[in-house]
Amino acid sequence: MIQTERLILRAYREDDRPDFAALNGDPRVGEWLGGTLDRAGSDALLDRFNAHIAEHGWGAWAVERKSDGRLIGMTGLAPVSEALPVGPAVEIEWRFIARAWGKGYATEAASVALAWGLANLDVPEILAFTADTNLASQAVMRKIGMVADPSRDFDHPRLAADHPLNRHVVYVARK
Repeated sequence: MIQTERLILRAYREDDRPDFAALNGDPRVGEWLGGTLDRAGSDALLDRFNAHIAEHGWGAWAVERKSDGRLIGMTGLAPVSEALPVGPAVEIEWRFIARAWGKGYATEAASVALAWGLANLDVPEILAFTADTNLASQAVMRKIGMVADPSRDFDHPRLAADHPLNRHVVYVARK
């Protein structure tokens, strides 16, 4: 578990499932992820996240707001497979409920997750990548000290060439 002034990053609990499904089913969130997930897909994702955390001690953690104990998103670290042009690597990722946008939660959670990863994982760097049109996520990347690496930008192999999210930009933080 990692704590900040306002947040707790932790493994998921059974009672997180409805809020996690609402997050993953929100079209405003899904707009940047290539679509939404139904309840079964969201539950399967939560199970995969928790299995990775249980096996490795790190992963894509639930983000709980201390003030009310609500699950407001996820932030954490994930392996990037060789199927992506930037893999293998470790990436930092996040997603938050729309009501939490613009309040600094993503920056706060991502900052501590990135610091934890650089201090505890045996990797020389951690990547972040997003669609080149996702300016909000790119702003978070810069705020947490990541630097754009245009030489590693790529077209996402799982998206059609004309898909609006196809082109991805890459940011990096090194030890």
